[in-house]
Amino acid sequence: MRRWRDSNSRQKGSCKPQGGFAIHCATKTHNLCTTAPATEEASSINDNINDNNNTSHLTMGMFTRRIKFSSLAIVLQVVFILVMGLLCEYPDRSSYPGLSNNNNNNTDSHGGETTVGSYNNFQDTNVMIFVGFGFLMTFLKNYGYSSVGFNLLISVVCIQWAFIVRGFIHADILGGDKFHIGVMDMVTADFATATVLISFGAVLGKTSPVQLLVMAIFEIVFAQINEYIGLDKLHVRDLGESMFIHLFGAYFGLAVSRVLHNPEVEESEKEGSVYYSDIFAMIGRFDMVHVQNATLAGGVAVGASAAMPMEPFGAMIVGSLAGAISVLGYKYLTPKMASMFKIHDTCGVHNLHGMPGVLAAIVAACLAAVSRDWNKKDQAAIFPETFSSDELDGGKGRSAYEQGGYQFLAAVITFGFAIVSGTFTGSLKSAPLIFGYTEESHLRDREPSKYTE
Repeated sequence: MRRWRDSNSRQKGSCKPQGGFAIHCATKTHNLCTTAPATEEASSINDNINDNNNTSHLTMGMFTRRIKFSSLAIVLQVVFILVMGLLCEYPDRSSYPGLSNNNNNNTDSHGGETTVGSYNNFQDTNVMIFVGFGFLMTFLKNYGYSSVGFNLLISVVCIQWAFIVRGFIHADILGGDKFHIGVMDMVTADFATATVLISFGAVLGKTSPVQLLVMAIFEIVFAQINEYIGLDKLHVRDLGESMFIHLFGAYFGLAVSRVLHNPEVEESEKEGSVYYSDIFAMIGRFDMVHVQNATLAGGVAVGASAAMPMEPFGAMIVGSLAGAISVLGYKYLTPKMASMFKIHDTCGVHNLHGMPGVLAAIVAACLAAVSRDWNKKDQAAIFPETFSSDELDGGKGRSAYEQGGYQFLAAVITFGFAIVSGTFTGSLKSAPLIFGYTEESHLRDREPSKYTE
């Protein structure tokens, strides 16, 4: 196979043909000329020489970047191992209902979920994290390897880091306790990882591995603090994590993208898909982006209210609104955000996660505000805070409207915290002396070449 490069990528300044031969000048650094027949094959040979020379010029920069990444990755893994060894342990065997039973039932005698059922959830979530997110981002025509590879990198780091961060938040580490890792803890760590992968979509193709690691480390901390405030302090409900994962991840990523704004990326021809790259993202389509965004946005929009009584027509209305918002956002809002606010959103996370997450928060707040109209059993199970402490353990005496207000307040805090922490993290990522990234690698794995026999 011979490698043919596009004509606009060839070195300029070649000498004119003489006596049926073309004199091809190499780079000025070597000031070397070679003589070859005036054919396309000669041009190919000359291109290979230039490629080799360019590679030699980039070797030191590539080596430096690899050292930075390798050093950071090794240090992180060593720290993870040390912390897990000192502060983490498995729960007691009694914490796993049904583990000692030799059966395949997914519920124990009390109706609770067994380890088998929890492990099924864990497997399903892993497919979403490692396969779903990874291949969904392969739509860029020259960034398939990096999309899947960086997705795997972020995931394995975030899962381990989420164990530790959640352990420090929820366990009394200073009091001598250790945090535990069970099956559902692993599922929760997967969910925390999804927050970062959503943000990854906003900066896809514009960041180096080192920058992605930095973003992952900081975002896990900020996201878990935000979730702790919402769930443990404000006592709001977000069963599908529409607020704490989708809304936070989307606006955190957009804030990072704004700080890293580069006008050259917006005009890049590499930001697009081709037929075979979209096959990996979705088999069969009407309009690829519209179908993807509208379908997934509906699930995001009902996530926060998934445990609340909502009639089928209500779910259909919310899903339809989410699909419309997502498609219209992709068509009209995304270009405006790039041109007016300098926010470049590679994967359209604002349309798929951000705006549907806001819709989910509004729907959940409205349903919470009318929770007094539910039957007492549903109300007590979902919002025990709306009962007095005399009526129900854990009751806080809130009115239904107050609970709705807390739901909305949690969304506002999530939005603001995501913007502020994302801007802070983006500022760290843009430090050129530490996390510099060569712009020629934007939106591509390598320079595409043409191959012929």
